Amino acid sequence: MLGIRILFYLLVAFIGYAIGRIGHIYWGQVKSPHHWIYGLILIIIGLIFYQNFWGLAALAFGVGHFISDFKDFLDLKFYGRDEEGEKKFWGID
Repeated sequence: MLGIRILFYLLVAFIGYAIGRIGHIYWGQVKSPHHWIYGLILIIIGLIFYQNFWGLAALAFGVGHFISDFKDFLDLKFYGRDEEGEKKFWGID
């Protein structure tokens, strides 16, 4: 049972990563807050409510979403457009 729960949360984290990457590729040229901020908010919510299912799901999704825009977090980009150039789904750019 524990293995299934772990696989479920890994799947939720991957979905968060995939949505973050798709957003980075298709909507990265829109002037808006960078999506690592939303991932960080979900991580904080998940840590507050970690004792229930939705809290852990928010934590897993937030981690995936945060990782998808990790480079912008390291550069402390809060608001604006992404750089021009080729975007890759599996990259962290």
